[in-house]
Amino acid sequence: MFRRRRRGEQAEQVAEVTPAAPTRESGPWDADEPHPDTDRIDLGGLRLPHNPAFDVRLASVGDKHVGVVVLWEESSLQLQALAAPKSSGLWEEIRAKIRGAAKTLEEREGPFGVELAGKVTVEGADRPARYLGVDGPRWFLLGVVNGRAAIDEELAAAFTDFIKDIVVVRGDEPMAREESIPLRRPSDQPTEQGEPQSLNPFKRGPEISEIR
Repeated sequence: MFRRRRRGEQAEQVAEVTPAAPTRESGPWDADEPHPDTDRIDLGGLRLPHNPAFDVRLASVGDKHVGVVVLWEESSLQLQALAAPKSSGLWEEIRAKIRGAAKTLEEREGPFGVELAGKVTVEGADRPARYLGVDGPRWFLLGVVNGRAAIDEELAAAFTDFIKDIVVVRGDEPMAREESIPLRRPSDQPTEQGEPQSLNPFKRGPEISEIR
């Protein structure tokens, strides 16, 4: 049955959705908050900005990917995203645990608030290290800088900028406190058609290998 369209009535149109502007100057970002729409390496629980100079590797325990290691200029950045409770963050508690195990570390103000810096003993040798922590909504991101970048602010700035553009994808699944948010290799990411996502062979990166 047809009816005459009322005067002034217009057909419904699908409006283009314009991404909301970020409410902060930098991240790390939560996947559900407004953030810059840039090309990132999709590892499932973490989306990492592209930097052709960085060698990005997945850290694995058994068959589970639990973190990321970024190598650059005789330095490394270790990243791990953990599930956190809704009511409070984890950084204060984890910071106390780290200081209990490495008493040579001192608290200081850094680009993400309070951080730990100093020397840690690895295989009998003292090495410089920085521990950066960021509490997000139901997640916590830990970054550990080792090597030259732990004492060289110019080198450290590259890692800091990298962290500031990370997107954390917590997901809605129930997870235990401090449980690692699962990661995946980029080639394991399905497309909308269900096919594995292929990488552009003419664009350097992401070069993802594994550390076990």
